Amino acid sequence: MSEPVHPARALWRLFEPVYAVAFLQPESRAAFEGIGLDGSWRGYFAARSAPLGAVDAPQVIAAFFSFAPRMVESALPEVWKHASPEQALAARIGSSAAVLARLLAPVDAEQVEEAATALEAAVARLDCAGRVLAAANTALPRPSDRYGRLWQAANDLREHRGDGHVAALVAAGLDGCEAPVLHCALDADRTVLQPLRGWTDREWEAATARLAERGLLTPQGAVTELGRSAHRAVETTTDLAAGRVWESLTQPELDRLTAVLRPIAAICRARMPINPLAMPPVEP
Repeated sequence: MSEPVHPARALWRLFEPVYAVAFLQPESRAAFEGIGLDGSWRGYFAARSAPLGAVDAPQVIAAFFSFAPRMVESALPEVWKHASPEQALAARIGSSAAVLARLLAPVDAEQVEEAATALEAAVARLDCAGRVLAAANTALPRPSDRYGRLWQAANDLREHRGDGHVAALVAAGLDGCEAPVLHCALDADRTVLQPLRGWTDREWEAATARLAERGLLTPQGAVTELGRSAHRAVETTTDLAAGRVWESLTQPELDRLTAVLRPIAAICRARMPINPLAMPPVEP
């Protein structure tokens, strides 16, 4: 019998694909190229850090946590010579709304509206103390169209959860390379995640050795029971830190939100060409 899933985790699995799919579509690439940025990593780092203003690499290395510093430094602060944070924000919300409008065309507009309204209500309940990325994102103006509203709310909720996850990783004594190494030893694909995070083979193997010294991995890189326990503790802490926003909802309200989001998430998840977080499939 499978273990029960915390509501915060169950809902994250539904709004994370809504957020993530937008960065992986042609509309996003075209939008960032239109403001003088390439549509891959320079556009990503500009768009995701833009709520913080024209920040330099050190702040983003700290906030994004699991990216190799040189990868961030290759984009920041150079991107701000080509586009302002305001332009990056306009490009990301415009392209994200366009992506969702296209992908969710089969979904009834009233269902999209209900999903956007429910997630916005959750955003309004967030406590962003200690969560810098979440605070910066929730302070942005709300989009006017339902697809932009849906994406922005999903973005705010996942940045809030992400801030808490980084705090849990730091508390567990994991650094920015060790965290994805442990993740890949458990269930993620190293051939996908390592290049996406920019770590070299030498850095990856050094992180593997450090984790082995602590008993979280074997010398060959396989996860140990201690490693599984440490990972479960991080995930439990992350769920607890993200869970308060859902505590005011009754079970029928949670069930309704899940039912509304599930087909939307299934469409978005199916259109993601990569799955670096090893998220399970979403049943329609």
